[in-house]
Amino acid sequence: MSKTDIASIVSNRLVPAYEDFSFRLLSELVKLDAGKNMFISPFSAAISLAMTYNGAQGETEQAIALVLGLTGLSLQEVNTANESLILIESSIDPEFELVIANSLWASQGIALDSNFTQRLRDFYNSEVANLNFSDPEATTIINMWVAEKTQEKIKELVTPDLIFDAVLILLNAVYFKGTWSKKFDRNKTEEIDFTLFDGSRKPTPMMFQLGHYSYYENECFQAVSLPYGNGRVSMYIFLPRQSVSIHEFRSILNGQNWRNWITQFVEMDGDIQIPRFKVEYEKDLKDSLTELGMRAAFENTANFAGMGVGNLKISSAIQKTFIEVNEEGTEASAATAICLEKGILLEGFSMVVDHPFFGSIGVSGRYKRLVG
Repeated sequence: MSKTDIASIVSNRLVPAYEDFSFRLLSELVKLDAGKNMFISPFSAAISLAMTYNGAQGETEQAIALVLGLTGLSLQEVNTANESLILIESSIDPEFELVIANSLWASQGIALDSNFTQRLRDFYNSEVANLNFSDPEATTIINMWVAEKTQEKIKELVTPDLIFDAVLILLNAVYFKGTWSKKFDRNKTEEIDFTLFDGSRKPTPMMFQLGHYSYYENECFQAVSLPYGNGRVSMYIFLPRQSVSIHEFRSILNGQNWRNWITQFVEMDGDIQIPRFKVEYEKDLKDSLTELGMRAAFENTANFAGMGVGNLKISSAIQKTFIEVNEEGTEASAATAICLEKGILLEGFSMVVDHPFFGSIGVSGRYKRLVG
């Protein structure tokens, strides 16, 4: 593929697909953690799932493609576009720090398909290593790798129980540190009551600034773009109107609306007050990904034959995140671990009812129980 072809796939297919995935994933997570502060990295989840996608086949491959919005793209196009996107993200602005790291950890004695591992090395710059997952030291080694890539912001992503039965673990870690193009004056930060989800109010350090901003508003919200470094990367803050709840705002937050809103920002003078805050969040994305349509990847019948190690299924998709926003700028990190273990295929069973048992007979919702 030419550079023009790759650029077209990234801008016209991959980025919109990942944007749509981001808001659909957020929507599912909100159902599980309503009323909680959340910070997720759909990008980290998408890249770790894209690496996993390289070993998927059949219905499992189709399910992951559907959830990530990759349907219609060849594996070569997906990998080449992801490689380009990672390079673009990593080099977009020399004035801030961005680290994107990937790795594959395989159980000792496992011989992976060489084409699978080579694709991860070539397109995702992935490290590949073997570990004895039943050894508690394996947890320490993986967590040390994550801590190093996230500047110690995420120190404990996996636990011994989580990886004990694992055969493969695919990891993505992201670290970002950006300084505001215009820093906030610490002397102007003051405590102001912030309204929480339940309506109660809590004194919170609020940073204040006057300036020239990229701004947009409609009947539902106000929005402002706060740039980092040379202005090519920004934090977008959306503030629902007093008459619109955060839940109502989330109901209209999707990829199409996002792309429409972003094109309508205009430059104008104004002032802003935003809280100084720190948020840490952790979640197994398994239930949310299942609801989005990826159930086939988590079932015993999952097909990851392309990895070359027999019958596998995803057992968990753990993500842990961190963000701190202050007068200087923003520091954020995320790590996602896709754990795969052996799938158990039941081919038949034998059951001899020759000792006391419990039974239940149900007709139209009414049940009769018997003990034999």
